[in-house]
Amino acid sequence: MSYVEVPGAKVPIRMWTDPSMIEDGAMRQLHNVATLPWIKGLAVMPDVHYGKGATVGSVIAMQGAVCPAAVGVDIGCGMSAVKTSLTANDLPGDLSRLRSKIEQAIPVGRGMHREEVDPSRLFKFPTAGWGDFWSRFDTVADPVKFRRDRAEKQMGTLGSGNHFVELCIDGQGSVWLMLHSGSRNIGKELAEYHIGEAQKLPHNQGLVDRDLAVFVADTPQMAAYRNDLFWAQEYAKYNRAIMMALFQEVVRREFRKAKVTFEQVISCHHNYVAEERYEGMDLLVTRKGAIRAGSGDFGIIPGSMGTGSYIVKGLGNEASFNSASHGAGRKMSRSAAKRRFSTRDLEEQTRGVECRKDSGVVDEIPGAYKPIEKVMEQQRDLVEVVAKLKQVICVKG
Repeated sequence: MSYVEVPGAKVPIRMWTDPSMIEDGAMRQLHNVATLPWIKGLAVMPDVHYGKGATVGSVIAMQGAVCPAAVGVDIGCGMSAVKTSLTANDLPGDLSRLRSKIEQAIPVGRGMHREEVDPSRLFKFPTAGWGDFWSRFDTVADPVKFRRDRAEKQMGTLGSGNHFVELCIDGQGSVWLMLHSGSRNIGKELAEYHIGEAQKLPHNQGLVDRDLAVFVADTPQMAAYRNDLFWAQEYAKYNRAIMMALFQEVVRREFRKAKVTFEQVISCHHNYVAEERYEGMDLLVTRKGAIRAGSGDFGIIPGSMGTGSYIVKGLGNEASFNSASHGAGRKMSRSAAKRRFSTRDLEEQTRGVECRKDSGVVDEIPGAYKPIEKVMEQQRDLVEVVAKLKQVICVKG
């Protein structure tokens, strides 16, 4: 870790990466965050890169305030993974049928289920609190309330961008199921509404960057945001849980003779807010592109669609506010990746992976991301590796 002092900053920036490797736009964002009146700490993960509103790979600790843009528009986005009883030897040589079955079970892109998924029909799915969760939808921001039908049908869907569903193999030959998604369109609309509301407030008018507008404690606006934020984080968690249950159903059917069993599912947000206590202060900790890595916490750190991922356990490093990176992190924008790489490059970089290899996913090519091994090396004091996974199927939105 290194410290970077910024003129006019309230706190130093704690960095788990080489500051010289951070692009100028991201560094400006971090400098601006460090000057906010409410900030008590700022930690930067090794996958850091420029983000809309606030920097991806940043952990922001504030007292009595929260910045909705520092959560991002995909509230509650995160990962889930589970180890199965299958081994690599159980898999067929041609994985195209299994990929197709996954895509049939889990809508991708802007797709949604024709009808809301009934969780009670999913094998051993915990439905306690399901009714209460949906009843609380009536309390969210008025402009978003009419979206309930869409929100119900998008529950259990993947989305697009860097979201994915993967079947992976670890170093011992065990098969894992893994996926990455968030709160879908409903979370995006709630986030955008509240970012707009924050930017109107008087105390935010003099900020160096209007995207860093905050809600402050003990105000109606903060109460409304917290209500919608925590609901959307729960939506994202349910969304991943339902997708994982649908994924498990596919695997059970396709490997019926193997009588597949599953270990405990690991699940973690990486765009969210949590109430945590550090140095005797109750703080609102925002992780945008970062996971919680408290002592013993299991987490998931993906690479890209051709490089593999890591299952990790947190070391509880309070200097990072018990955090770690959420992935490899982009080293170039989507538009830059499309200019730089071709479908031929994509085919080469995803060799051995059953996945899309067309122009629609060139922006997700492994070459657009930082090397995951280097990212892991830079955070040895934040997490320990439990397992390294390599995907053999990758379903992209």
